[in-house]
Amino acid sequence: MAETEDQIGKLRLEIRRGIVVLAVLSQMDTARYGYSLLQQLAEQGFEIEEGTLYPLLRRLEQQGLLVSEWEVGEARPRKYYRISPSGREVLAALSAEWFATVDVMRAILRGGNRD
Repeated sequence: MAETEDQIGKLRLEIRRGIVVLAVLSQMDTARYGYSLLQQLAEQGFEIEEGTLYPLLRRLEQQGLLVSEWEVGEARPRKYYRISPSGREVLAALSAEWFATVDVMRAILRGGNRD
């Protein structure tokens, strides 16, 4: 039983790895710093580890999907990220792909098109 649970856990991580970019981009209309994004996603039921999120934010910025600016007015400086115009295009394309994939998988899992 523990072996099966371990397998499920690993497979669940593979699925989540594929959608974390979509989840992050979908929340970036409002400028956010990393910790506030972690909280926002967790409140919606999508928890991400800090060790996953911060490198992802930097990578998305390097790819031009996010832009950032430092806010130094608070007790400590924070880097705020928001979606770029290019990021909006990517988000729209990934969202359409996600919904199409969900529709197909729903049909497959419900037994559609079986011989």
